[in-house]
Amino acid sequence: MSKSRDFAAVILAAGKGTRLKSGLHKVLHNIAGRPIIEHLMASVEELSPARTIVIVGDEREQVIGQLGERAECVVQEPQLGTGHAVAQAKEALAGFDGDVVMLLGDAPFIKSSTMNDMLTRLRAADAPAVVVLGFEPDDALQYGRVITHRDMTIEKMVEFKDANEAERACRLCNSGLMAARAEVLFDLLERVDNDNAQGEYYLPDIVNVAVKDGRTCAAVVTDRPHEVVGINSRKELAAAERQWQDLKREEALENGVTLKAPETVFFSYDTDLAPDVTVEPNVVFAPGVKVESGTRIRAFSHLEGAHVGEDCEVGPYARLRPGAVMEKGSKVGNFVEMKKATLGEGAKANHLTYLGDATVGAGANIGAGTITCNYDGYFKYQTKIGERAFIGSNSSLIAPVEIGADAIVAAGSAVSRDVAAGELRMVRAEQLVKPGWADRFHDTMKKKKASEKKG
Repeated sequence: MSKSRDFAAVILAAGKGTRLKSGLHKVLHNIAGRPIIEHLMASVEELSPARTIVIVGDEREQVIGQLGERAECVVQEPQLGTGHAVAQAKEALAGFDGDVVMLLGDAPFIKSSTMNDMLTRLRAADAPAVVVLGFEPDDALQYGRVITHRDMTIEKMVEFKDANEAERACRLCNSGLMAARAEVLFDLLERVDNDNAQGEYYLPDIVNVAVKDGRTCAAVVTDRPHEVVGINSRKELAAAERQWQDLKREEALENGVTLKAPETVFFSYDTDLAPDVTVEPNVVFAPGVKVESGTRIRAFSHLEGAHVGEDCEVGPYARLRPGAVMEKGSKVGNFVEMKKATLGEGAKANHLTYLGDATVGAGANIGAGTITCNYDGYFKYQTKIGERAFIGSNSSLIAPVEIGADAIVAAGSAVSRDVAAGELRMVRAEQLVKPGWADRFHDTMKKKKASEKKG
């Protein structure tokens, strides 16, 4: 991006979001495991703005709490339209002589490259006062229209409700995203009136004011309409999630990942899959997952905050929780759960096992039904299992406990003390046999039941 001028980002996030019918602020609803506004903030931050100002209003405490010190939050009260919202940044930007990019907090998918295109056009030789990001959707619906000359300078901006039939026939729509020179922006805003169908101060009217002054304004057109999708309802939120997932699936396939049934795999914003990873149907990647090459994630598995090494196998029906690490060639099978646990190279936990707060050495084998008992109701404790150790089925390892290398824990054991390397540990109650007891029990109970029925 050109460094000739600094720029400030002004993000509009004061809307009530009433159509979502939620106590959670509109821009804090999640897409791909990340709040809507955080998608936008990530794109903005790629361009290193000199200032980031977020216009807040209803339920502002939630937005301020989410953003912390990464943005300056300015209150719009009352809320009288998008032009009025941007005008609230005037005091915060006093003395700023760069450019201003105006963004919508509920339109999260704008790319940094598109913002850069807007700034580049703003800094062109003809020095437009305002640049508008336009797009051509399949269905123009009730979007405002951008009426342009052939050279893509703007003749007029008009809201759909105020447009005539000829203007509504124009397919170039206003995304609501704009860039302007700071030295003229607030002067233009002061001259915008609310003489329109909604009685609001429309931000696009700054273009009309500038054009009336004889200033040049220009349109930049994105060929990716999904970038400017706004989210105002649960239906639109679901559609945005679906759109994001479809794009992520395409990206994964292009990068060499095999998806057996792409439409059933769900990614998070930061999912990192290497080439030659295979993902079977109905897999969910929550935030914080990295999977190395050659690994297979089998059907109906759920991964979150996990790092899976090369040539591993996960699932089916496995759950990897935050802090799970699988080293090269390790394996977890059906109904295995890991949390804050490391499975060493080539180690296996094939089925029906819980490994929490544990370290499992290379080549160890964890039998079916084994659990690490890591919690006493107050604190968590560590279990350490040495290399090549063999843990028999249905064993309980009561932490803190350490199992040495090459040790064997017999099936059905409840181990509460350390097991030395190479040792066999068997912790079982002595079997008690009472001949004929079961037959007598059944006879007694049958007689009792028959007696109750007669009564």
